[in-house]
Amino acid sequence: MKIRKTTIIIHVIAWSVALIWILPFLGVLMTSIRPFNEVLFGWWNFADFHPSFNNFVEAWNHPNVPLGIGMRNSFLVAIPSTLIPMLVASLAAYGFARFSFPIRDYIFAFIVLIMAVPQQMIAVPIFQIMNSLGLVDNYVGLILVHSAWGLAWIILFMRNFFLTLPIEIEEAARVDGASDFKIFYKIVLPMALPALASVAVLQFMWVWNDFFLALILIFDSERLLATQRIPLMRGVFFVDWGVLSAASILVMMVPVLIYALLQKYYIQGMIGWTVKG
Repeated sequence: MKIRKTTIIIHVIAWSVALIWILPFLGVLMTSIRPFNEVLFGWWNFADFHPSFNNFVEAWNHPNVPLGIGMRNSFLVAIPSTLIPMLVASLAAYGFARFSFPIRDYIFAFIVLIMAVPQQMIAVPIFQIMNSLGLVDNYVGLILVHSAWGLAWIILFMRNFFLTLPIEIEEAARVDGASDFKIFYKIVLPMALPALASVAVLQFMWVWNDFFLALILIFDSERLLATQRIPLMRGVFFVDWGVLSAASILVMMVPVLIYALLQKYYIQGMIGWTVKG
């Protein structure tokens, strides 16, 4: 009975916490699928309930800041900002995991410390550097910043993953005459696919949801990303919360779908590499 009571208490607490977390999203969802006059006195008022997707259409084709163009722009930034640091950081992480060289540990410790630097601290230097290079209001500049910002944590993540891989396979390939780079891309990378999937999900989500770095580097109305367009949908004298809620859900759906598609590999990568006998 003690075990049963404990289990019941745990379930009650867990479901209560889940309900608290899901209530705000439920409010946003109800606001997005109902006309403005139906949620004027609260989304929980169901005296009139006529759901539709009009708010989603209006957000996608907004007359001033269409979200459709913003989603396209976000993909143009998020995809290379995910692939570039994955490739560069994987190479660096493999070097840290498998090779010994002077001050290796100090360099790695410095890379880990970089992760503690907040974005707000480097906003002005980043803007000045990108402005001197002519990369302000340019996706190339934003992609470079996102790629550089993601290198530190990806190196840490992939280096720890590579340390769990059996080195005997690499040694056997080296005896057969394979070069270090060939061992890396033909043996190590295929075994590291779960970790790469985890990295891809996390990096893509962080780049896609970024607002701060885009805010200081992208200004042209046609180049604005999806996250930059949502606040601009507010009117001066009137705020259509249905359109804002629909836009928020559309932007949020992309990383959720990416996670759902790569969930199997993401979980394997987070748990670690295992060998089935």
